[in-house]
Amino acid sequence: MKKVIIIGSGIGGLIAGNLLAKKGHQVTIFETHSMPGGYIAGFYRKGYYFESGTLSFEASASVFKAMKDIGVLEKIDFVKQRIRLVSADFDETPETYDKYKKMLYAAFPSDKQKLDKAFSDLDKIVGLMGDADKPMPFLYSGLKMLTSMFPYILNGPKQMKLSKLYGNMTSSEFAARYFEKDSKLFMLFSGFGYPDMPAMFVGGAISGMFSDYWTVKGGMQSWADILTENFKKLGGDLKLNSYVDKIITKNGTAVGVSCQNTVYDTDYVISAGDYKKTFLKLLDDKSLIPQALQDRINGASVSEGFFTIYLGLNMSTEELGKYMKVPHVFTFNDKPGYDIYNSEDGEFFSKTSVSFYSPSMVNPKHAPQGKSSLMLQTMVPYHWMNNWGGGDKERYGQLKKKAMDALIESASRLIPGLKECIEYKDAATPLTYEKFTHNTDGASSAWSWNPKKKFYENTMSVNIKTPVRNLYMGSCWAMQIGGVPGALAAAYQCAKKIT
Repeated sequence: MKKVIIIGSGIGGLIAGNLLAKKGHQVTIFETHSMPGGYIAGFYRKGYYFESGTLSFEASASVFKAMKDIGVLEKIDFVKQRIRLVSADFDETPETYDKYKKMLYAAFPSDKQKLDKAFSDLDKIVGLMGDADKPMPFLYSGLKMLTSMFPYILNGPKQMKLSKLYGNMTSSEFAARYFEKDSKLFMLFSGFGYPDMPAMFVGGAISGMFSDYWTVKGGMQSWADILTENFKKLGGDLKLNSYVDKIITKNGTAVGVSCQNTVYDTDYVISAGDYKKTFLKLLDDKSLIPQALQDRINGASVSEGFFTIYLGLNMSTEELGKYMKVPHVFTFNDKPGYDIYNSEDGEFFSKTSVSFYSPSMVNPKHAPQGKSSLMLQTMVPYHWMNNWGGGDKERYGQLKKKAMDALIESASRLIPGLKECIEYKDAATPLTYEKFTHNTDGASSAWSWNPKKKFYENTMSVNIKTPVRNLYMGSCWAMQIGGVPGALAAAYQCAKKIT
């Protein structure tokens, strides 16, 4: 039996904790906040439930395998999401990648030849993205891992060929091959997912959104709570309101952590949180990290953050459903001058698109009877307007209100009378997300998705090892593109290392 300390109770920390406790190890999870979950947390305000971070997840085969391995699959009510796409040219809820293609052909008949060329290349990428119905090989070990990798090995030559063509190409560069810059189709193909994400992932992101997008009926917090309860039943110890301020090393090996003036000894430390803060802030001996690596960590780009508005509405879920149709709606209505990279544009929020998500449409219990809950969200430029006011609280409040008003005004086009129905409202900026998750700049999915800004050389690799012995990364930051799949893979690899 080994003593293991895990810093952070996000999805990575909770899964690693469960897997290790199930093996009989003595595991303690330290969580800064009053509840577990990280980006799979949620909260209630005046009877309305809202998600704190993650709204949905993909790679369901991997998630379901993990829950089955832990023994909680039947306790969690996973529900499949349907996504409605709305613009001036289309308004549909495609259920497959092929139906998405048909929607665009119908919306842009004069661009058929351009779409033919774009989808001809995209189809090849989608065909080699792996079997979404099977768990990631990282979740296995031994012979099972080898057999699960066999399809990838067979497709290796084709994948290498496409990787050479598209692996270092951004979605904007991909879109520019077929469509005029700033045209509607260029904006669609370049703006799907994260800004300038790898062209290799565009097809997978589109097809996955319609075929493999899930949420939890009880809310993401219920998922975190079930994992926490199971962890405790296995003998694990969760310490809430417990901020780890130092990772303690001895002779180049992690041997403990410091929390609230108390030192806790351990055999292993798993950092299930932000990579940058792990090594640039928490590690007691920075000399263990070569200066060149410290510089690279410090300068590495992270994924974009979100601005999210939480609304409690004096409107029934049924009435809201007449406008929304499905719980998750993406609008594509970027105005002229929209630029996700322009941090000095004070009018950004009047130009950006808005996505809608209603927790109460997933589960009516997420709002008081006869009312509904709604979240409005958009991705924002890094450090918008001097990082939301440069530390001036009054200016921060003004900018937050301005952003809220602009997005609510935009959302009112889809939901008439929205402003008059608002009973409760608040918002989270990237600074809010950083405060509660400790992710640098409120990063929503670990490192940058832009292939020109990679931290890890191999985008699909799982990197739990660190320069410090017995210190592992057990969060989504162990993979370049992060997310729930990255956190899963890291948790399993950590559990595999600690035997």
